[in-house]
Amino acid sequence: MTASERDRSPLYLIDTHTLIWMVEEVPWLGVRAAEVLNKAGRESRIAVSAITPWEIGLLVSKGRLQLGTDVMQWILTALAKPGVRLATLEPEIAVESTRLPWEMHADPADRILVATARHLGAILVTADRALLDFAGNGHFKAMDATA
Repeated sequence: MTASERDRSPLYLIDTHTLIWMVEEVPWLGVRAAEVLNKAGRESRIAVSAITPWEIGLLVSKGRLQLGTDVMQWILTALAKPGVRLATLEPEIAVESTRLPWEMHADPADRILVATARHLGAILVTADRALLDFAGNGHFKAMDATA
């Protein structure tokens, strides 16, 4: 492994709320998390799950999230940020989300996020306590978005 490979950021998969906090520059995103994501963005090492646009659209349609622009335009703008890429929903991820090797709640978005992180070998950046606890048990890697 070369020195540049060692210095390169791992791949970070960002949870839906983390994407919103990052794009909207809200203070809930922790200083350390923001620094890590800024570096990862410069190295094109940020992934957004294919389930995230669905989840954002659902939140807007239910009135639980308000954006300053049309939801589709907001999502396209977010995905166009430097260093951000969409992680597609591969069949392996979809099936893995139904076969996680531990008991997990039934939320389909969370299950797909976890399966995507495991499939990509990515670190999930989330503030979701349940997901951070699952990661703490060694099932996948995560970092607290509020840190």
